[in-house]
Amino acid sequence: MDQVTKDTAARPEDGCIVYGMFMESCRWDYEAHQLADPVPKELFSEAPCLWLKPVYEKPPTDPATVYESPLYKTLARTGTLSTTGHSTNFVLFVEIPTDKPQSFWILRSAALFCALKF
Repeated sequence: MDQVTKDTAARPEDGCIVYGMFMESCRWDYEAHQLADPVPKELFSEAPCLWLKPVYEKPPTDPATVYESPLYKTLARTGTLSTTGHSTNFVLFVEIPTDKPQSFWILRSAALFCALKF
């Protein structure tokens, strides 16, 4: 299967293709099509293109097959609203296929980011 990039991604009929995000403490394995351990000494890796498709009443996904990765605007994982208690930097959870349990990635603080501080 070919790697989908921002240049080769076809415009979806529903939803949108998002690219330009980064992964910390993990990487995308393009051959196995799942989350993998990062390359040694690599702090951040480029996240694959994601198809964000709205779904009404989505059935629950088996937690053994996906990691619900948090997506943040920036590297700062802080900033809480006084009204709701939610982080102002948090965007959404992204379900990423994996062959490891969620606790494996949580202990590594694996996450997605919209921008790096460089």
